[in-house]
Amino acid sequence: MSLSVLLGIAVAVAFFSAILFVIFGQVTVRKLRKNSETKQALGIELVSGWDILNVAQALTLPKAVAHRIRRNSMGLEADPDALYKYTTVFDRVLARAFYMLFALSGTAIIILTMLDFFWDFD
Repeated sequence: MSLSVLLGIAVAVAFFSAILFVIFGQVTVRKLRKNSETKQALGIELVSGWDILNVAQALTLPKAVAHRIRRNSMGLEADPDALYKYTTVFDRVLARAFYMLFALSGTAIIILTMLDFFWDFD
């Protein structure tokens, strides 16, 4: 299997994760933004959509890791306890599917691009 085929697969997975990003934002994060108790627990939105990534990360990572990240970032990240309280199992599964595909495809694209740049695979 050539490097360009692997890169194409990674880009296709990234495209699918972008679709899940929109669905997760519309289904889960919109609901959390409307709730007055979770509105402040979503983390800071540096750019548009960043809070969607914050929520997905808080729901995907183990709670101990998410708490450590939140403590070290001075509250800029989402609060996993408040989010778990107001999300359903479907919301958490959707968050995990989106975040894992997003992280894995992004990492794969970066690694494959670096391999292609530094080594000749012809």
